[in-house]
Amino acid sequence: MYTVKEVSKLLDLTEHTVRFYTDKGLVPSVKRDKNNNRLFDEESINWLIGVKYLKQCGMSVEDIKSYVDLCLEGRSTIEERYEIIKKQKAIALEQLEEAKLRAKYMEEKLNHYLDIINGVISDDTNPGEWEPKYANTPHKKETS
Repeated sequence: MYTVKEVSKLLDLTEHTVRFYTDKGLVPSVKRDKNNNRLFDEESINWLIGVKYLKQCGMSVEDIKSYVDLCLEGRSTIEERYEIIKKQKAIALEQLEEAKLRAKYMEEKLNHYLDIINGVISDDTNPGEWEPKYANTPHKKETS
């Protein structure tokens, strides 16, 4: 059995988050000791891992609770749970593509900075030093 502190370190969650998830009923197998402290077995840890991943995909606590409740209902909810996970997978794949775009952008930025560092180009990264592009463009309408 594991304590809140141990589980938070094991799963890289804050202790507050572990308590919050258990208080919301997202970990139905959590136990309590004689002092009412939460105790987690392997099943509880598995629930928390699932909750963590669903939350990272953007699923709300309320929707995760519905999913947990469906799991507890058993086999009759398999197709409904399948559709939920299918939707969350699509969201995760979208997030992956967005992350790839961000990584590509950062790679281009790093290369740009290396060009500056190596003297290939001058520093053009500080907006305060840019030449005004709109110097001859009126910024507000003049009234006569």
